[in-house]
Amino acid sequence: MPFPYIHETQKITPSFRKERGGSFIALSNGYTHYELFGDENAETVVLVHGFTVPNFIWEPTFNILTKAGYRVLRYDLFGRGYSDRPKADYTLNFFANQLHDLLNSLNITKPINLFGLSMGGPITATFTVLYPESVKKLALFAPVGVDALHSSVLKLLKLPLVGELLMGLFGAKKLVDGIGKDFYDPKLIANFTEKYKTQLKISGFGRAILSTIRNDALSENRAIYERVTKTNIPLLLIWGEQDKTVPYVQSSQMQASLKRAHFFPIPNSGHIPHYENAAEVNSIILNFLQNINEL
Repeated sequence: MPFPYIHETQKITPSFRKERGGSFIALSNGYTHYELFGDENAETVVLVHGFTVPNFIWEPTFNILTKAGYRVLRYDLFGRGYSDRPKADYTLNFFANQLHDLLNSLNITKPINLFGLSMGGPITATFTVLYPESVKKLALFAPVGVDALHSSVLKLLKLPLVGELLMGLFGAKKLVDGIGKDFYDPKLIANFTEKYKTQLKISGFGRAILSTIRNDALSENRAIYERVTKTNIPLLLIWGEQDKTVPYVQSSQMQASLKRAHFFPIPNSGHIPHYENAAEVNSIILNFLQNINEL
């Protein structure tokens, strides 16, 4: 546990992986933790999470899609959950290449339905622009990138040494405390937070988060969305009307960039409507997958 990351007491080892649920696969930049369920001949849906919360954030979506007969893949981005924390520049291209390597390694060759949440938005958009032939449909949930996320904390974290000190000493608590901001319904926070905490102890988490911030994965990336909308790929956009993390006001800007997207605002929902308002959002998702013209 090198200073200042004194809370990072757990290393990812073969025995650590063996004790965890899900599966692990070695990619070019390290091991990725994933869960893949469903008939290999079924249509595939891939779920990409956001900035810090790993793949369990997709639990309601994963369950409904597998029940509906889809083959569903969810995984942890590098630096999060139980995936490795390679020493690299955590750029959008870095994450898009992780997905590309994962699909190749799992021999998923047919076009996928791709879902991206928050920072998963610009990651999936980047992947779509790089590999348009690999994407059948794209669904975005409160995606980051139509405008930069501004805060004094983010500015400080970008500073050399200052960022390391702040992240090492206070970052874990700050991130845990910030979980509540994602929800409209406070009753869901406690259980969600307990699941979230586990990854904070794994060595390399703070370094990966800092690198992600410093490589502009949370910055304005409107151009990548405008390139996506020039494709013929069907687009879905979902946003919680009480979102404080990626403010709902940005949804109108995103619609301007994604001109062909079918937009669904979700009342009484924060940053993760698919989790908080699962029944309503599941209906929209299934309709999108089954027949875009009926939306």
